[in-house]
Amino acid sequence: MQNLKLVRPLVCFDLETTGTDTERDHIVQIGLIRVEPDGGRRSYESLVNPGRPIPPAATKVHGITDDDVRDQPSFAALLAEIEPLLTGADLAGFNSIRFDQPLLEAELRRAGSRLDLSQARNLDAMRIFHFKEPRNLTAAYRFYCGKELTEAHSALADATATLEVLDAQIAHYDDLPADPEALYPICDPDAGQYVDRTRKFVWNDQGEATFTFGKVKGKTLREVTAEPASRGYLEWMLKQNFSEDIKAIVRDALDGVFPRR
Repeated sequence: MQNLKLVRPLVCFDLETTGTDTERDHIVQIGLIRVEPDGGRRSYESLVNPGRPIPPAATKVHGITDDDVRDQPSFAALLAEIEPLLTGADLAGFNSIRFDQPLLEAELRRAGSRLDLSQARNLDAMRIFHFKEPRNLTAAYRFYCGKELTEAHSALADATATLEVLDAQIAHYDDLPADPEALYPICDPDAGQYVDRTRKFVWNDQGEATFTFGKVKGKTLREVTAEPASRGYLEWMLKQNFSEDIKAIVRDALDGVFPRR
């Protein structure tokens, strides 16, 4: 890399998965590139047994079948290899803010990892690309790097291309900052509007947590808790596969404690 100026390690990563639900779907391939501030880098790629059949629609996208992953390790079995690469680093990816990071965090949680990625700045090259040139990764690679992405939907190939795109974007736009701290707000300008990382709650104008989904969308957490008919919705949430930070917010609300901005 010639243009990004790092003061912390940066991990560019890409996931191929069983689907697009960041809480319920699973990783079938992971590719990581950890770049140190001094320019050193380590690459890692592995197929992952998701512990469930891969839907045909997902295989159609990335080409990975049940036979490909049958004898591969589970995500939990790979923790000892993956965690050191992620530790202490910022993140980068393509659509990584809305998809890859939430799904990766869900897999880490299911595997019993205590690694906390909540403070990692996520440099989403797709956000920058769409901010400047709305297209997809293949077009971004062609536009910024002058190359064709011949192995699209191979996790390591996509992560490699994304890293090159991100670095080329810094060179292409004079008004883009080169340091991750200043670049991150461009990638996720709405981050401060949400109560939680999975964006199930948003702050309203009064600084109260408000639902962004389901039959109570638009209602505040306080309103839902106060309505006997809706209170059961919160109890239902505790039994579902929501993230642990969402469940903690719900438990507190049921006890009369509400988050404030």
